[in-house]
Amino acid sequence: MTDLPEDVILSVEDLQTHFVFRGFVARSVEGVTFSLTRGKTAAIVGESGSGKSVTSLSIMRLLSSPGQIAGGRILYRARDGRVLDLARLSAREMRRIRGREIAMIFQEPMTSLNPLFTVGDQIGEMITLHQPVGRAEARRQVIELLDLVEIPAAATRLDDYPHQMSGGMRQRVMIALALACRPSLLIADEPTTALDVTVQAQILDLLRRLQSELGMSILFITHNLGVVAEIAHDVVVMYAGRVVEQASVRTLFAHQKHPYTKGLLASTPNPGRDLAGSERQRLTPIPGTVPSITALPPGCVFEPRCGYAIPECRAGRPPLFPAGPDHFSRCIRHEIM
Repeated sequence: MTDLPEDVILSVEDLQTHFVFRGFVARSVEGVTFSLTRGKTAAIVGESGSGKSVTSLSIMRLLSSPGQIAGGRILYRARDGRVLDLARLSAREMRRIRGREIAMIFQEPMTSLNPLFTVGDQIGEMITLHQPVGRAEARRQVIELLDLVEIPAAATRLDDYPHQMSGGMRQRVMIALALACRPSLLIADEPTTALDVTVQAQILDLLRRLQSELGMSILFITHNLGVVAEIAHDVVVMYAGRVVEQASVRTLFAHQKHPYTKGLLASTPNPGRDLAGSERQRLTPIPGTVPSITALPPGCVFEPRCGYAIPECRAGRPPLFPAGPDHFSRCIRHEIM
């Protein structure tokens, strides 16, 4: 395969991920398409159940049964220049890529780290799995990694167990584990969700610094639009397993072209907005709830909750319409927004 632009490291094309059980099919991800430019950060944002994490697990090929990739391509440009379709690699080939070239930070470090092994042993295992080094060299690299993610007294903390560290420290260990082989692509699945705002800011600053130093591309999964504004270059908004809007972060925050994106922003606290006028502005919630992925409404899946809906919205599933330069919206009324 050669159909991947030189500046693109990852291209997801019409990805379909289904969970099939006893003949019943749940289409958790349906027709997702986006790309990630080398050295940049793309954020996937949406409510719980929108398909964000399933998309990231599909890219990593970490889906548990009965989940399966039912269609589409996941094109990745490897370090040796080859363009690989991750959706069609064998399990053995994928193990060579996973950890070495593409790494992932999971949502909750306390459940992702093994409580029976020290953090040094867990990071060291990743190093020895992908590099021909002995224990002494692996230990030296572990200390270097813990220093890199700004853990104080790294030479002594590598012998700690996960429960001996704070939540922020465990998250830094997870980042060190992901960076053990200096991956080209880092997938961060809501890495700051369980952290307080001060530690969250420190983790975001750390990821930005490491991206600059190592030249990584980052796919950042989150439901927090404040985080998106801080770290992302491009944004993919998902709803009910589908991409509903795509744009650069500047364009998305200035000119939303889908009612769901407008609703997300209107329901997000903004201290600057709230204090600007004489009266504090109330947050506007999105009415209704996210539909079950097994019982989606006809036509546009957001139509039951949409204030812009017209009868035509129920006629069929809308495609992604061009809404400006590198801006796409899955709404037939995007021109009036």
